[in-house]
Formats: sequence, structure tokens, C-alpha cells
Amino acid sequence: MTRLSERFSLSGKIAVVTGASRGLGVTLCDVLSEAGADIVAVARDEALLAETQAIVSKNARRCLPIAADLLDAGAADRVRARIEAEFGTATILVNNAGMSIPKTLIDQSVEEWDSILALNLRAPWLMARALAPGMIENGGGKIINISSMASSVALTEHGPYVASKAGLNGLTKVMTAEWGPHNIQSNAVCPTVVWTPMGERVWGVGDKLARFLEKIPSGRVATPEEVADLVLYLASPASGMVNGQEIFVDGGYTAL
Repeated sequence: MTRLSERFSLSGKIAVVTGASRGLGVTLCDVLSEAGADIVAVARDEALLAETQAIVSKNARRCLPIAADLLDAGAADRVRARIEAEFGTATILVNNAGMSIPKTLIDQSVEEWDSILALNLRAPWLMARALAPGMIENGGGKIINISSMASSVALTEHGPYVASKAGLNGLTKVMTAEWGPHNIQSNAVCPTVVWTPMGERVWGVGDKLARFLEKIPSGRVATPEEVADLVLYLASPASGMVNGQEIFVDGGYTAL
């Protein structure tokens, strides 16, 4: 049996994290680099990516910041080309980039619907499609899709978000079926509200959060570290037999 430190080590690995300039994405880069991974940080805001790069550097790991808009269907292939040219083969992908525009189904515009589905569902497929061949050639890899508790419950004013995350869970299972034989483990992490600037902006209005917390047995929302620690496990050798799962970090919300 290998030592615990080895089973959870990402030493020698290259981890790609999308949505890496804010909130949970920054924490993911911090935790994965502390475990030994070099980081490819992908996001739109080049200035904020520099801050992520500084955090990774403090963990004595390399960081390649790539400014890219994943709403552009061609961005994933360009990201892959940069990674292969400057870092090598990435064997960990964390599809974290996402968005929500809270509105009722009647008020949501077609343009908003299409943007949310493109970033939350199409972009993870395109990123995985771009990187999976390298993982297969390398003998395996890890794909972690940051989904949501909303993938399995109704949240009013979040129609396209709920639809996209439910679709992401289904996509994760197809990744498992097609790439599992190549030693690629694909899993979906489904948090409740994570208290990041985005979470505070959406939920920190009036008594909205208080009413939501009444439905969570643990009585609180998640911290970024609690989600990132689960991602670390799924990215590490320790999770070799965990594949095709939807893992909820919701304080018991979906148990009721």
C-alpha cells in the first residue's frame, strides 16, 4: 500500500482549471497546487489571472494563465494548443467556469438562455473533448465537472442554470462510459450555494438566503475550501475507483 501522502499527491501533474480568476476557481488553483500540481488557469480576465498566478507561485508550482472566453466554441482547442506548447500534457481537468442570470422562465431571454447553456454545458464538453485524447495517450486522467445541487432540484428563477447542470451530470456519465476504459475517471461535484462573491451577489439579497438555509439540515452554505478538498480527492490517485458519480456537497439538502 502506498503512503497517504502519495495517494493524495498531485506531484508531476498538470491541472487545468476553468473559471480560475474568481471565487471557487481561485481556491481550486490554490488547493491543487498545494498538493503538487502545476496549474493552467483559464478565465476571461487577464488581470485577475495574474493574481491567481501569484497564489500558485506561493505554493512553489508553475502557473500558466490563459485568457480565454469559453463562450467562443473555438477557445478550447486554442487553450489545448497553448498547454501542449508551453506545459505538456494535462491529465486533470476541472470544468469550473459557469454563470447564472436569475430570472423567471417567462422573463429569461433567448440570448441569456443560450449563453448560460453554452458556458455551463457546451464549454465543459469542448474542454474535455480537446484534452481527452492527450489523457488517453498518457494512460489516463481525471475530469471533474463542477455541477450543482440544482442539477436535481428545482430552484425558481434559475431555469437555464438548472437545465445546464442536469445536462452536465448526464454528460459526465457519457464521459465515464466512453473514456473509463482508458483509465479516465469523470465525476460531477454538486455543491449547494458556495459563499463566494458570486454566491453572495445572487443569494445575499433580503431574506433569500435565510429562507434557503431553512432547507439545509447543516444550517449553512458551503465554503470554497470544502468543495476544493473534494475536487482534490477526485483529482488524486486515491479516487481511482470513483467514476461517473454525482457527489453532493449540500449539507443534506437533497436528503430531505
